[in-house]
Amino acid sequence: MNGIPGDAFLEQLEAKRLLRAALAEGPAHAYLFHGQRGVGKRSAAIAFAGALIGDPGRVAREAHPDVYILRPLGDQIRIDDVRELRRDLHMRPFEADRRVYLILGADELNDDAADALLKDLEEPPEYAVIVLVADDLGPLPETIRSRCQLVPFRRLSERAVREWVAERAPGLSELERTAVARVAAGRLDRAERLLDVDAADRRATLIEIARSVYREPDFEPADAARRLLDGIHARGAAAKEGRRRSSSAWAPRCPRARPSSARGGRSAAPSARSCSRGWRSSRRGTATSSSSRRARRAPSSTTTAAASSPRTPRASGCWARSGRAKRYGRPGARSRSST
Repeated sequence: MNGIPGDAFLEQLEAKRLLRAALAEGPAHAYLFHGQRGVGKRSAAIAFAGALIGDPGRVAREAHPDVYILRPLGDQIRIDDVRELRRDLHMRPFEADRRVYLILGADELNDDAADALLKDLEEPPEYAVIVLVADDLGPLPETIRSRCQLVPFRRLSERAVREWVAERAPGLSELERTAVARVAAGRLDRAERLLDVDAADRRATLIEIARSVYREPDFEPADAARRLLDGIHARGAAAKEGRRRSSSAWAPRCPRARPSSARGGRSAAPSARSCSRGWRSSRRGTATSSSSRRARRAPSSTTTAAASSPRTPRASGCWARSGRAKRYGRPGARSRSST
């Protein structure tokens, strides 16, 4: 497929046909990749974005300023995240000819977020391409589905999963590859977890603990619970480290620290959400500073009245500022002018 790696589309003939036409004739304003979890929708969306932008390497590393990726926070995508995407949507491309917005887990949009996204799906900027990725079409409103070009992804066959496993783990025997492909049941994410060495060790530990309940007469529940908690903590630390690496790769420096690009002298500003927050904060700070300067320049009514009244000579010494005639010091103390 032109411009897209072949491993991003295993046995997805309909998706290949639709996206090949999009690259040849020009993309639509919005796409909706839907299908069973673990059949390659997310990798296909990233590969499609790389082909549209023309820099697949940086897009795959999530380091291109013209690609915006929105993922669910917890179990849903909230309206604040969609509002931030909408603000970024109206910024023109920095390096490429268009901007691509990937919404992963679009079926987890809550009602408010879906309503906020609907307006931009109706009238997006001419340079923007929005790609929604959903495992289930049911939670998505009909108004969103009708405004996107549907790209279906089917369940993978055992042969395709077995070939994928052979490429990822060439040291496995044919029997082991077949076993992994059958357990994966057409899902690449499940096959990837089965090939993970750490995940295999955790599964072996869990099976060993479960068997020891019946096999070992001196079974200690406290020791078994401690081993289970150690595995849970290790899995949590690994997930946190992976999220940290993904965030650091996706959030390059803000536009203020980036050198000007050769295109029009503009800063090659990334569309990272942390950068957008800093940009808006700096704009708010600039507006506040401008308001403060205007307030200092504009004379108040009190100042105008004081200026129109007869001026009273201010005594020297420890008199209070701002025109108050209150003496600071001991009663009866002489001022410097009297001496």
